[in-house]
Amino acid sequence: MEPSFPRARSPELMSRHDTALLVVDVQEKLIGAVRNHRRIVWNVGRLIDGAQLLNMPVFVTEQYPKGLGPTVKDLAERLTSAGAHAIPEKVVFSCFGCESLLSDLRSCGVTRVLVVGIEAHVCVQQTVLDLLGEGYRIYVAADAIGSRYAIDYEMSLRRMELSGAVLTTTEAALFEWCEAAGTPEFKQISALVRQTPPGESVDA
Repeated sequence: MEPSFPRARSPELMSRHDTALLVVDVQEKLIGAVRNHRRIVWNVGRLIDGAQLLNMPVFVTEQYPKGLGPTVKDLAERLTSAGAHAIPEKVVFSCFGCESLLSDLRSCGVTRVLVVGIEAHVCVQQTVLDLLGEGYRIYVAADAIGSRYAIDYEMSLRRMELSGAVLTTTEAALFEWCEAAGTPEFKQISALVRQTPPGESVDA
C-alpha cells in the first residue's frame, strides 16, 4: 500500500524530492587519521546506497587529491554506481569554492543538502556555513563526519547547529528519505539500516 498523509508534512523534514547528498573529501591519505574512520566510511556508504535507491542527487568533492589521494575506494565505487556528479578538485577548504558544484546543485532544484565527510571542523564546517549563507537548508549526519581530535569534532557540531544546520544520524536520514514502510524501496532501506557496523558482531 502506498503511503499517504492527511496534511502537509513538517518543513523540518528532508524528502527524497528536495534533498541532495554531499560527500566531502573522504580521501585515502587522510581518512586513517580521523577518529572512528571505519564507522564514518560505513555510514557514508550506506547514505550513498540509500540515495541511489531513492534516485536522489549525490555530489562529491576532493581536497587536493594529488597530495591527499582519491576518494576511498569503497566509496568511489558506490559513487560511480549512484551516478554521482563529477568530482571537482579543490584547494580551498569549503566546497563553496567549486563553482561547478554550486551550478549543479542549482540545476537539480534541491533546497536541502545532507552533508557528510571530513574533516568536521574544516572542510565540512566551512561548506555547511557557506551553503547556509546561500539559503540552503542544511543537515549534518553526526555519525558520518569526523575529525582527528574529539574537541574539534564536538566544537564543529556545536558551531554548525548554532548557525542553523540540523544535526541528524545516518539511520534517521535514511528513514526520513524513505518516509514510510509502504514504499517500494522500504525493504532495501531497512536492509541498509540492519547492516552490522564494522568491527562488531551481530550481538555486540
